[in-house]
Amino acid sequence: MKRLPAGSKPKPISGAFSLSTFIAAVAAFAVVTALIMMVLPKPALAKVSKKQAATVKKISKHFASVPTMMGEFIQFGPNGEQTGGRFFIKRPGKVRFDYTKPSPILVKADGKTVGIHNRKLKTWDFFPLKKTPLRLLLADKIDVNDESIKSVKHEADLTTVVLGNKSIFGNSKITLMFDPESFDLRQWTITDNQGKDTSVMIFNVQHNVELSQRLFSMNQRQILQNRRNSDR
Repeated sequence: MKRLPAGSKPKPISGAFSLSTFIAAVAAFAVVTALIMMVLPKPALAKVSKKQAATVKKISKHFASVPTMMGEFIQFGPNGEQTGGRFFIKRPGKVRFDYTKPSPILVKADGKTVGIHNRKLKTWDFFPLKKTPLRLLLADKIDVNDESIKSVKHEADLTTVVLGNKSIFGNSKITLMFDPESFDLRQWTITDNQGKDTSVMIFNVQHNVELSQRLFSMNQRQILQNRRNSDR
């Protein structure tokens, strides 16, 4: 995993937009509350020092103080592809990613469901939010006792928290990178089950802004009904 270069500019992404790339990229934001633990064996809790626990608490407190945010993002895929756009977050559970043209992709989460819309093909795909790593980035806190915390690392220019839950996401993990002073989220990297990294850097971020619910709303029932009608 490497940090994104400062001043990077997005290039149009080529080829089809893959769900795995999106899940890897945004597993996130968010983007972080305790995972909903299912009736499965729980992973071993990482050893977190008192200093690291104090850092996690500060990050969690900052998350809680920023329920809404908006800004721009640059996404770097595992094969070097780049794209970007604007994002809007309303915690807990809501996000919107508007990808810059020529990408036709719009991504939304309304608190329960993630929807991926291809404007060019006029298609929608839906997935339960709780089954995607994106939910880690859309929570309103990080629990210092959360078993998903794998490591906390302090550096001069970054504080890094690695999260993962094998019972839900397999070997995938998300690395969140924060400013060491303000604890603002700077970027994140998702490592998928094949060990491939997708990174996202955010910039021109505004906190605690008024965001309309319409940004995140999806009439899933109507969309699915329209799809069934078109298939007849």
